[in-house]
Amino acid sequence: MRGVTHALPRSAPLTYDDLQAMPDDGHRYELVDGTLIVTPAPKIPHQRVVGRLFIALTHAAPAEYEVLVAPVDYVASEHTVLEPDVLVARRSELGLDNLRHAPLLVVEVLSRSTRRIDMGTKRLVFEAAGVPSYWLVDPDEPGLTVLELEAGSYHETARVAGDEPWTAASPFPVRIVPGELVT
Repeated sequence: MRGVTHALPRSAPLTYDDLQAMPDDGHRYELVDGTLIVTPAPKIPHQRVVGRLFIALTHAAPAEYEVLVAPVDYVASEHTVLEPDVLVARRSELGLDNLRHAPLLVVEVLSRSTRRIDMGTKRLVFEAAGVPSYWLVDPDEPGLTVLELEAGSYHETARVAGDEPWTAASPFPVRIVPGELVT
């Protein structure tokens, strides 16, 4: 079977429509200010953490909230489209194809290929978009860093590791123990 080539526009920022034409090849395609970011498919330990977070958040979520895992497009703008590992949004704000309102919570699971993007570029995009809570999970430690939006900027409000429990207040109460996410 021959591969399909997609011609990207030159000298112009990429758009959400360009992103929709990308191949379904297991890579994660995202846009930040029209620049394409491509990362490989996540490894098993990463997906284990995502699955356990999904279960914990889903069990704790009130009926008006939806917990989703990648691949789900969060369209911050026509030129910035991200696929958070886990997100929580109001059901009333979800479209059929994507989310165009700021999620209430975004969780990224750090990996070697995404660590800098998650801690830098994505953090800045989510902060600018007004995402109230941003969690970073490090499966290697294991650890959880919690950032909350205060006066337009993220501030670290919690950092726990191993078997240390932490209970979120927002977007709803949920107890997270980093060590339980990786075993």
